[in-house]
Amino acid sequence: MLTATQIRAARALLGWSQPALAKASGLSLPTIVRMESQLGPGRSSAANVEAVQRALENAGVLFLEADDASAVGPGVRLKQSS
Repeated sequence: MLTATQIRAARALLGWSQPALAKASGLSLPTIVRMESQLGPGRSSAANVEAVQRALENAGVLFLEADDASAVGPGVRLKQSS
């Protein structure tokens, strides 16, 4: 599941503002603000979470799942340029 921290980190890697993510995902700015808040994306519809994830992935972000075996939490990174 996508986390608020991952969304904020992905935006930072891309140099995107919240309004830029709202535009890229087709969602409202208040929705992006809420998804990045302590409430997190868990309070949003699955379609909205998918829209944010898709917009960030299309821009080159890779989402990393938590690795319970090595106690590493979820994260983000940029795709390697070709």
